[in-house]
Amino acid sequence: MDRRQFLATSGMTVMAAAFRDLPLAGWQGLVTSFEDLRRGVGIFNGQGGTIGWLVNGDGILIIDSQNAAAAAACIEGIGERSSNAIDILVNTHHHGDHVGGNQTFRPVVGSIVAHENSAMWQRRAAEQAGNEDSQAYPDETFTDEWRTTIGDETVVARYHGAGHTSGDCVVTFEQANVVHMGDLMFNRLHPFVDRASGARISGWIEVLEQVSAAHSAETIYIFGHGTPGAGVTGGQGDLAHLRDYFTAALELTRREMAAGRSREEITGTESLPGFEDHVSPFALLSLSGVLGVAYDELSEG
Repeated sequence: MDRRQFLATSGMTVMAAAFRDLPLAGWQGLVTSFEDLRRGVGIFNGQGGTIGWLVNGDGILIIDSQNAAAAAACIEGIGERSSNAIDILVNTHHHGDHVGGNQTFRPVVGSIVAHENSAMWQRRAAEQAGNEDSQAYPDETFTDEWRTTIGDETVVARYHGAGHTSGDCVVTFEQANVVHMGDLMFNRLHPFVDRASGARISGWIEVLEQVSAAHSAETIYIFGHGTPGAGVTGGQGDLAHLRDYFTAALELTRREMAAGRSREEITGTESLPGFEDHVSPFALLSLSGVLGVAYDELSEG
């Protein structure tokens, strides 16, 4: 492993540890609850990235698994809602707060599904961390699109390109008109752009525009993370707000680079005008981190 590879995989390990214990609805303590959204689709509030679920008379599908403890609580709660077996677990991407509970789900789920790049990054991160034994990897992967039908609901996972990582998928419940964004949506948090795992800010902007254009004003979006005040569900306006945040970050960085500012000077910027509502609960989620990735992307041309 050369130095660049080492830094990349080490960054993935640090990221996974930090996200693993980030509570969903705030960072002061663990909150566990179920919330119904529409037509048998809802969310589980636990510790880590938001879990989405579909429960109907014909089966159950889960999106993301948080960590072992939260996954166990989710399984117990789903069991109280239905006696059906859990058919499928979909991972939106490979980060530890989204796949850390896979092994807990493994004995009770029929199949685990993820984008092919997500599966690849999960294996690399586990190898670097030396925790392969605690992983449950996808049974099925896809390149562009995966779909299934459970009762009268059609579930579609689509890959729109590199954004938060190079392996994020967006999961749509077509009849319910609910869309799980995974960590392609940080609601009023400074987002984590995992450059070591193929992320691109310019690509992330395009993904948000594509997803918004593919759905309607009535669509309910589920977000990977959100501040306690902003929450983890919302609408197209929230997607547009994050898109505009990234656009402003790129424009600020481009302008400062043209003025001869160094990377260190640019990443020292304390606020992004117009987006003061974005907060940083810990160092990994910071404006500095976003501007550093913006600088690196623009330096590449």
